[in-house]
Amino acid sequence: MLKEAEGYISGQEICEKFNVSRTAVWKVIKQLETEGYLIEAVRNKGYRLKMAGDILSRAEIESSMNTEWAGKKVLYFDETGSTNTEAKQAAEAGAPHGTLAVADYQNMGKGRRGRMWTSPRGVGVWMSLMIRPEIHPSAASMLTLVAALAVSEGIGKTCGLETQIKWPNDIVADGKKICGILTEMSTELECINYVVTGMGINANMEELPEEIKDVATSILLQTGKRVKRSQLIGAVMESYEKYYNVFMESGNMSGLLDVYNSHLANMQRSVRVLQPGSEYVGTALGINDAGELLVKTEDGAVHQVISGEVSVRGIYGYV
Repeated sequence: MLKEAEGYISGQEICEKFNVSRTAVWKVIKQLETEGYLIEAVRNKGYRLKMAGDILSRAEIESSMNTEWAGKKVLYFDETGSTNTEAKQAAEAGAPHGTLAVADYQNMGKGRRGRMWTSPRGVGVWMSLMIRPEIHPSAASMLTLVAALAVSEGIGKTCGLETQIKWPNDIVADGKKICGILTEMSTELECINYVVTGMGINANMEELPEEIKDVATSILLQTGKRVKRSQLIGAVMESYEKYYNVFMESGNMSGLLDVYNSHLANMQRSVRVLQPGSEYVGTALGINDAGELLVKTEDGAVHQVISGEVSVRGIYGYV
């Protein structure tokens, strides 16, 4: 109500709108102020929202959603171990398709291959989307690629920053990692119970830990501007829903090949494919319908690289 108003709103108007007492209104105003909202109160005029800033709360996230199902149910945590864990627990408890777990701070953030993901308070988007797709478990890895498209587009729509996808699960800007994606799932025989896709976006970090600053960056460091995280979350969910619906029409990446390959940081670049016990060098040609990275070696052979089995690195660096 305060956001939509152009000027002051009297306490009486708020009381009548929500059928509450003036004391109740005063308590809510004080609560909003503790959450970071700047609210001006003037006798005989009422209340006016001066500035919202980058406030992360369930209400802010929900107000930024423009989707049918993705992120429609939001679980918000000031602090948690891992949003992936929260989303999986919610799934086991019967949460609906599209439930989104978001935290301001993770103290046990998860990365690929059991690595820790740095998730400081107040500066990042740490979220996990739980879905219940009717696809074969073998197709679930492609959902990481769908999420990567959504994050890249969501960042662009929110702050104008152009990013690329480092196959299969990283978003990069100027060759540095700005987002990591981790997909986990629960299966039963030939069907999927649920899939949880965790997305960690470095949003408003002014600096990064010494051990990762050469390979990682943030939206703030790239643009010089802070992004409103709730709006970024809403934009990513809107893009995810769009790309997921295209993916589900075929159950593969055939409908998304062009847009994915246009975002691919490795496209037509030399890459080193690292697999257990061996490695080889080739040129990345893009992905196929199954989401596998096609790599052409000097002998003319085209290898289909499967996500999760190998690591792909640039010849001279991370990308």
